[in-house]
Order: sequence, then structure tokens, then C-alpha cells
Amino acid sequence: MPEPEVSEITPPQAPKSSGTLNFVIQFFLIGIVFFALGFAVGQKKIAIEKRGFVPQITFTNQIPAKNQTVDFSLFWDVYEVLPQKFLDKEVFDGQKILYGAIAGMVKSLGDPYTAFLDPKQNRAVSEELAGSYQGVGIQIGFNKEKRLVVIAPLDGTPAEAAGIKAKDLILKIDTRDTFDLTLPEAVDLIRGEAGTKVKLVLLREGEDKPYEKEIERAQINVRSVVVEYRDAKRGKVAVMRVSRFGDKTDSEWDNAVLEVSAQNVSGIILDVRNNPGGLLTSGIHVGSEFIKGTVVGQQTADGKITQFGADHAGKLLSKPLVVLVNGGSASAAEIVAGAIKDNSRAKIIGEKTFGKGSVQDVVPFAGGSSLHVTFAKWLTPRGNSIHNVGITPDIIIEAKDEGDLDTQLEKALEAL
Repeated sequence: MPEPEVSEITPPQAPKSSGTLNFVIQFFLIGIVFFALGFAVGQKKIAIEKRGFVPQITFTNQIPAKNQTVDFSLFWDVYEVLPQKFLDKEVFDGQKILYGAIAGMVKSLGDPYTAFLDPKQNRAVSEELAGSYQGVGIQIGFNKEKRLVVIAPLDGTPAEAAGIKAKDLILKIDTRDTFDLTLPEAVDLIRGEAGTKVKLVLLREGEDKPYEKEIERAQINVRSVVVEYRDAKRGKVAVMRVSRFGDKTDSEWDNAVLEVSAQNVSGIILDVRNNPGGLLTSGIHVGSEFIKGTVVGQQTADGKITQFGADHAGKLLSKPLVVLVNGGSASAAEIVAGAIKDNSRAKIIGEKTFGKGSVQDVVPFAGGSSLHVTFAKWLTPRGNSIHNVGITPDIIIEAKDEGDLDTQLEKALEAL
């Protein structure tokens, strides 16, 4: 939650005040005193010292097992000196400095998924969840070494056409090295107006020599659920491809389920390959179609585990099922696959998943910014952590470049 804002303003000398003005000033001062006393009773103690026009504020954090005193005078000293000393006065933007200071504070925690998003970055995330934005069509994240990596290229996008693969390290975005970038900063650099280009330097897993791709940005409109039908020995099979879990996924999924139910198929292949995740609620909604009971657990820092069960009675609970995953299956996609595996509902086929199992809460702020903060980790119904581990398929089969033949899908059809 955002902390209350405490400020003290020292006005310049003024002419002798009237009685009314004195009353207003006294009332204001009394209000500050009572506010400070009430606030100190809570989780923080505050000492305020006049220092010219710059307040010096000391916070004593009353948090479990950690009592820290932080003197903010250095921050104010720098903020006071910077505009005086900096050569180019025109570029000095107080709001931008504030956003940068907050982003740096959050980044100091060392968790790549905990980040402060300024209004522009926050809008980009919202557009992506809505499934419509301008860019190249890749979902990015961090690997175990906290290096920026491709989680998955999205179907039918410039990134997929350029041959970018899941787990490719992103070494450079145009001329900017990525080793110190936050996730919002990287997204901001890759996104851009349709028709413009971005140059990426990447390193494929298992290779020593980086490769370079210049990709033209485009309008990305992602339909998150697509159904195709394939013939198998036992009859027609529905291949339900979920490419992400966004704002429209639930409604698209429900329509797809109604269509598949009317087709009287002999089996279903749930394909979440290269699905980078998205909304937890949508992951639970899709998982609920195939299993009853717990879909996912959420464990917080104090060890408390909250269970999230199916959100509706599934219409495909008894249909023969196979789930396809790969290294680009992450987050909510892993939640769905993990729930199905733990319930012994179906075979999982493909490659080991990405292993993104931390939970971020989104805290919105006035002005359009937000804080994405890691506060828990996902657990499968049997209590297994996904983070940096992933889900190992029951049948491991690597994707092979054999023209139009999808070897993993063929294996899934065979398993059904």
C-alpha cells in the first residue's frame, strides 16, 4: 500500500499577520502535530527537521525481524543540487526524476519481476493483456541467472516470422545492453509505432555465437484461443490452442468449449506451447474445464498457503485429454499444466516448461503509474513449486524442424 505523504514547507518571511491569519497558521500547525503523533503510533516513526526549504525525514520501519532507520536527507540534497549544477537545464524534469527514483528504489530489491511502471509503461502492459498493441510480438522475462530472455514469440507476429525462439537471450535492444534493464524498460524499448524497426542481438540456447535480427514492428492483434480439428485413429480430435491468458481469454475459451462440445470429438489436445501466461483468473478458468477441486496454491512469505479451486463446473471433465507444453510455456500456462498433471487427468507431452512461478500483485497509483510487486509463489495442487523448476512432461519430445510436420502434435495424437 502507498505510504501517507508527510511534508513540511518553510515559507519566506512575511509581514506581520492579522488575527485571522494567526488562527489559520496555528490551526494548521496543530493539525500537523496530531497527524504526526497518530502516524507514529502506526507502523512507522517519523522525525522531521527543518533544513531550509528541504525537509529531512527519518523513517524507522517497524517490520518483522528488521528495524531500519533511513535518513532521506541525502535524497533531498541531491535533488536540490542537481538542477543547480546540471549543464542542460532544459532536460530537467521533476516528474521524470521522481519516477526514476521510485523505479531505482524498487529495482534495488533484486527481483526482476518487482517493478515500478510509469504511466506509459503501465498502458503498454494493459494493451498487451487486451491483446492489441504495436510491437514485434514477443513475451519476455528473465531466466534463473536474471538475464533477459524470450519466453515466447506469439503466433503470426513479426517475431515468429523472424525465427525468434523461446529461451533466446536478448543481449541488446538497438544499441542498449540489457544486463541492467528492468522488464518495463525492455518492453518500452522493443515496443514502438508500426512500420518502425528494432534491432535485437540474441543468443540461442546451447550456442556460442550471437545472432542479430532487425524486425519491423506491426499492429499485434492476438486472439488467445483458436480451435482446429485433426483426424486420429479413434475419430476427430479438437486441438485447443491457448496462446496467452488475457482480458478476452475467458469469453473466447467459453465459445470454443461450446463449439467443441457440439462436435462430439473423440479427444482433446490442449496446446499451451509458447504461452507466456497472463492473468491468474483466466488460467484457473481454463483449468476448471478439465479438473475439479484445487487448481493452484499460493504461498506467501509467512508460509501461509491459499488454495484456489475451480471457478465453474467443467464441460470437458471426462473427455480424453493430452496437454502440449514447451520451454515457452510459463506462469499461468504452467499452472494449468501442473494442475492437470497433479490430478492425473492427462499426459503432459513436449519439453520442460519455463519455470516462472512467482506471483505479482498490481498496485495502481494516481496519475496512471503502478507497482508490480512479488508477494507469493505458485504451487501445484500437490504443493510443488514451479519457480525456476518448471514442469517436466510425462513424455519428453523435442520439437524438430521437419518442415510442416509438428512432431510434438503428432505424438499427442498418437497418445490419444
